[in-house]
Amino acid sequence: MESVSVATASGGRVEGKCDPKFAGVRDAFIENFEKRDEVGASVSITLEGKQVVDLWGGHKTPGGAPWEEDTISIVFSCTKGASALCAHMAADRGLLDFEAPVTRYWPEFGAEGKDIARVSMMLDHSVGVPAVRQKLKDGAFFDYEHMVELLAAEKPFWKPGTRNGYHGVTSAWTVGEMVRRATGTRLGRFLRQEVTGPLDIDFWLGLPEEHEARVAPMIPAPNDEAARNSRIALAAAADMGSPSAYFLMSLLTFNANTREAHAAEIGSANGISNGRGLAALYAPLANGGALGGQRLVGADTLKRMGEVSVATHEDATLAIPTRFSLGFMKSMDNRRLENAQACSVILGDAAFGHVGAGGSIGFADPDCAMSFGYTMNRMGQGILLNDRGQSLVDAAYRALGYRSDRSGVWTA
Repeated sequence: MESVSVATASGGRVEGKCDPKFAGVRDAFIENFEKRDEVGASVSITLEGKQVVDLWGGHKTPGGAPWEEDTISIVFSCTKGASALCAHMAADRGLLDFEAPVTRYWPEFGAEGKDIARVSMMLDHSVGVPAVRQKLKDGAFFDYEHMVELLAAEKPFWKPGTRNGYHGVTSAWTVGEMVRRATGTRLGRFLRQEVTGPLDIDFWLGLPEEHEARVAPMIPAPNDEAARNSRIALAAAADMGSPSAYFLMSLLTFNANTREAHAAEIGSANGISNGRGLAALYAPLANGGALGGQRLVGADTLKRMGEVSVATHEDATLAIPTRFSLGFMKSMDNRRLENAQACSVILGDAAFGHVGAGGSIGFADPDCAMSFGYTMNRMGQGILLNDRGQSLVDAAYRALGYRSDRSGVWTA
């Protein structure tokens, strides 16, 4: 790889290393600062398990301290990919059966007609509890046991398995409790003991205080006219008792820039990492399920991780067409949909991963043995990728010789 050290027109610098083959990613990353109002960000790519891009730049706060090599930030729903990985590892070890009823592991969840729910529905957003209807106490998301009890008692918004709607926050406990009940270990500890610790990955679910100084605070996206007229905003306004409304309200009540938010374990929303950490998390999954002598999952489990489990023309929460495997996002092309700005994520057909609020992303593409991670502190509009993250993904696929994304997936 070649060293990169470039002053940008926005007043910051881009630093790191990049394989000349991926020069387009480097150029797109620099362009994000100069033309797309990036403040601070990082991007990393591995190919066949070897790092080919590792860049960072800009500032931790607008005009403030520089974004350093080890700067980290909250990655919101990118956390769901780490949680799903833990569930698949439990299944791979024979501890969790995705086709079993949830009540085999969590008897209390069978209340209010949820006894028909299967474990797979907890991962693919079809189980029917995308929100808790009652008013939550202050700090409810930080109280794991409290949220587990509320979800167990909750009446589903639909018959489990009959449709899907993004469980934007509640998957922290639907998926998290499956991991805990199956393994006897809470999600954050399982992730640290079985994945990020052995592989030395800078990804945290429950950030130790000694790392707090490395965190770049998030800069919220403005509540402009485009946001107010988005499909999800209009769906929420039309029905304040809908999953769309509950999801947006949950985003408003969660302050990502507090020590309490960083220290908690919210397996859907508060993972903390950088581009290098996300790319490292997915690198084994881009290379047959193992890397550096550490096997996470076998071939059959890896195949299942990338297979579409649910797809719909209108997600009950996000109000857009969505496609999910068991716990991961698949390529979603909503570029031609009205009122759906930044509501797409265009990947390769085999790729699976997860976007985070504001535009971060981590994913694996086993077809080309590539893993990818991008994080930033200035949140963009929309539900999925905005033009900053997608421009980096596009450049990565072009570097590998992929020719077109017109079909809704990148095609070689």
